[in-house]
Amino acid sequence: MKLLLTSGGVTNPSIRAALVELLGKPIEESHALCIPTAQWGHPQCGPRSVRGLVAAEPGFQHFTGLGWRSLGVLELTALPSVGAERWTPWVREADVLLADGGDATYLAHWMRESGLADLLPALTGTVWVGVSAGSMVMTPRIGSYFVEWQSAADDRTLGVVDFSIFPHLNAWPGNELADAERWAAGIGGPSYAIDEQTAIAVAGESVEVISEGQWKRF
Repeated sequence: MKLLLTSGGVTNPSIRAALVELLGKPIEESHALCIPTAQWGHPQCGPRSVRGLVAAEPGFQHFTGLGWRSLGVLELTALPSVGAERWTPWVREADVLLADGGDATYLAHWMRESGLADLLPALTGTVWVGVSAGSMVMTPRIGSYFVEWQSAADDRTLGVVDFSIFPHLNAWPGNELADAERWAAGIGGPSYAIDEQTAIAVAGESVEVISEGQWKRF
């Protein structure tokens, strides 16, 4: 699987070009499934924000509103009751999976419970585009600073990549570089702080930071 790990989505031409390169074809020719699941684990999200994602409303113009050839919804909490023989073809037929933000530990839980986490290694041609928690879920740990789901046992996530991500750098007070430095000191591994104009593209062994904004590697 190829990854485009963002803080705020495909927010500038550089990130868009990286996405098209990963897809191997234009966005307008690509079939997407959006995953709203992480939103349910965060107290600031709910039906209105999920609707915005699914309906590609103006606030999601950098994500579900990019002009995909088709856009469907993959709600992970429903998959265990549906059966893998039904939903696996949906995933395999998609060019891209769009994982929205929310709580990364909640998303990691449902990726495991649904079976999607086990399927990821087989999706060699698929692109995963994450926003915030949708990116952080691919890392080993997110730090207690970002855990909002009350049932989370700890801050561990899937560990698909070997680095952690501090998103929304400088987006609000309390999420500035000094805060990222304190967070990184407790992670115990490589990590990046990225703002809304930055993404990390992962393809095989290649890890590339694409940015028209601010970022720092720890």
